[in-house]
Amino acid sequence: MSIVKKAFFALVANGVRAAPLWDTEKQSFVGMLTITDFIIILHRYYKSPMVQIYELEEHKLETWREVYLPAAFKPLVNISPDASLFDAVYTLIKNKIHRLPVIDPVTGNALYILTHKRILKFLQLFMCEMPKPAFMKQTLGELGIGTYHEIAFIHPDTPIIKALNIFVERRVSALPVVDESGKVVDIYSKFDVINLAAEKTYNNLDITVTQALKHRSQYFEGVVKCHKMETMETIVDRIVKAEVHRLVVVDERSNIEGIISLSDILQALVLSPAGIDAQQH
Repeated sequence: MSIVKKAFFALVANGVRAAPLWDTEKQSFVGMLTITDFIIILHRYYKSPMVQIYELEEHKLETWREVYLPAAFKPLVNISPDASLFDAVYTLIKNKIHRLPVIDPVTGNALYILTHKRILKFLQLFMCEMPKPAFMKQTLGELGIGTYHEIAFIHPDTPIIKALNIFVERRVSALPVVDESGKVVDIYSKFDVINLAAEKTYNNLDITVTQALKHRSQYFEGVVKCHKMETMETIVDRIVKAEVHRLVVVDERSNIEGIISLSDILQALVLSPAGIDAQQH
């Protein structure tokens, strides 16, 4: 397996958030390398701008996986091509993962990777041909979907290292950037962290979020917002059209009220009608 740093540069070069890890000895896929892993390394080993992160620069992936952070690496969760879409949604949400490799049980080859985003886009296209459930006309406030308590957020002057610590400790995938009046002005997601590898600036994590976001690529999703009074139908259309992973719920003054994620929406659309709550611990 390659040096840890090279593996993350490969993610950057290919513009992807994750890649299956192939073990040549076992001749099989053994896990997924994701931006979360990059964040965990930075969170655990960063000392100061003056100290090089040896674990990132020198270690091979297998050393890091097996010796340094074995708890961070779970066995590869995958699904077969014969499984139902329902099974795929359940597996994604229950395991709190964002990518689900579809692996051929005969050859062991990874055929493709399923994500919340792709599934919801398919459902939205497919739902046009079906009668819509009555709850699609209900508002977000009526349905109570999303997170509205103890929302993790940061400020424009929050240091990057503090944002990374919140990602690890709170297990969230994005942090709304909120100004002193409570207004949502930006969002810092796990995907933005990969810019630290792209810019090779991961040795100085004392810079602020605002400084780091200056390097953001042209692919920035933007802060896509919604209100509690909007219907589920409107919410689904907006999140699919914007191709984002979550909407920030705001009040009429753009002050933060909550977050609704793709997994919240898929839980409500697919699993809840079947009486299953895969989001429970």
